Amino acid sequence: MSESDGGKSEFDGRSEGTERVPGRRRTRFPGISSRAYEHPADRSALVALRRLSGFDTVFKALSGLLPERSLRLLFLSDSVRVSDQQFPHLHEMLRDACHILDLERVPPMYVNQDPQPNAMCIGLDEPIIVVTTGLVELLDEEEMRAVIGHETGHALSGHAVYRTILLFLTSLATRVAWIPLGNMAVLAIVTALREWFRKSELSADRAGLLAGQDLQASMRGLMKLAGGNHLHEMNVDAFLEQADEYEAAGDLRDSVLKILNVLPRTHPFATVRAAELRKWGTSREFQRIMEGHYPRRDEDKETPVGESFRQSAAAYASDVRSSKDPLMKLVSDLAGGAGDLGGKVRDRFTGGRGRPGPDDGPEDAPGGRGEPGPEAG
Repeated sequence: MSESDGGKSEFDGRSEGTERVPGRRRTRFPGISSRAYEHPADRSALVALRRLSGFDTVFKALSGLLPERSLRLLFLSDSVRVSDQQFPHLHEMLRDACHILDLERVPPMYVNQDPQPNAMCIGLDEPIIVVTTGLVELLDEEEMRAVIGHETGHALSGHAVYRTILLFLTSLATRVAWIPLGNMAVLAIVTALREWFRKSELSADRAGLLAGQDLQASMRGLMKLAGGNHLHEMNVDAFLEQADEYEAAGDLRDSVLKILNVLPRTHPFATVRAAELRKWGTSREFQRIMEGHYPRRDEDKETPVGESFRQSAAAYASDVRSSKDPLMKLVSDLAGGAGDLGGKVRDRFTGGRGRPGPDDGPEDAPGGRGEPGPEAG
């Protein structure tokens, strides 16, 4: 990350790939693909969603029926559109975020009167960003910059379409609740959409960190969403300790309760988001992006789908192995036990020679005498 130069939020036009903002410079990412910051669980959940029976039919139908023009007119008529004349500081943050993440077109942004802190990116043809007055009043400048980067990341990833459908279907589910089968069909899709929605928030949190490039501010904003504007009474490190305690606490009953608690939510819990973001923000993956090593948008079409599947599977396996959650530890133990059982069965039918020993010859060990084969390790 570049050092502070005390400059103002003005792009200096040099070819360093950096941009002047209050107090320091931020690195810019020309041509960055959303694959650079998308959480593997986000991609996996989206694949599962698209495979859900009936989803394609519903998606195509709603894409033509949703009153998007009405939605845009609603915000235009009953919210304040951000510009260089209205909420100019938010307008500058939005322009900065789009410039840093190299979004070709700056989406319209509105401030909506609502004391509940919230922000969203919706729209089918073109994304619209909406932030509430509660959020604007809650966050400081750097925290707000991360939130606007978060919503810009949703726009770059193309999340707005599915988020709009979720909002519509959630409303529809309440209207058809009296029709048992109809309600069940809608709720199945809503549940799958919510699962993806929660994972997409982890991706957007990463985009917000790339836009703001201040990990403490990003986590501070999440802490404020949980505890309000009493920053002098809170501590980020103590807040992150809650996340560790939440993950490790209890027994299998608590693991089930965690699942039940999160099912009706559209967002992951704030402590979980903060812990996930800290993990990524201190990783080598994040550092490589900051150094300019990231997938480009013009390479997206050439990227095989199988690669995303492998990355997602590897990430899930790693999460299960490292998780302190009792249920995840049980899954890991059962998987390990299954592996041991498989080894015993294999040894039974191979005379105890399932793995090459130090005296095995080339026929027994693909790696040659004394060298481990592909199964070793």
